[in-house]
Amino acid sequence: MNQSKPANPSLTKQHCNSTKRLAKWTLAWVVSLAIATFGGLLLWTESPAITISFIVVNFVVGIGMLLANKHHLHSLDELQQKIQLNAMALCLGVGLIVGISYSTLHSTGIINHEAEISHLVIIMSFTYMFGIFLGNRKYQ
Repeated sequence: MNQSKPANPSLTKQHCNSTKRLAKWTLAWVVSLAIATFGGLLLWTESPAITISFIVVNFVVGIGMLLANKHHLHSLDELQQKIQLNAMALCLGVGLIVGISYSTLHSTGIINHEAEISHLVIIMSFTYMFGIFLGNRKYQ
């Protein structure tokens, strides 16, 4: 089997480092979200000030995660940037259309259960992964 080496090993190392940085920021965001969400229910039931503090921390860490994602995208080559951009556009479009339709179904009484944001996040996550898969397959 013919395996070629990357054209620029420093770009591969830069990509690996930015991926690790993004993973750390994403993990920090998920952990801070879990603490903000469940801390008030399980740890400090009588202190909304602590919950608000953790929500602010989660917001700030979320901004860090967005900046790490931007840095990660800049570390990619042009083809991978195009694949990511197309997947993100698909994710945004599906999220907007499904989210508004889902909310409208709830507000008009067609569905009885609460329209949860977590359902939309799951749909958008699968859409993004599907977009990445299609993009990589298209340019193989």
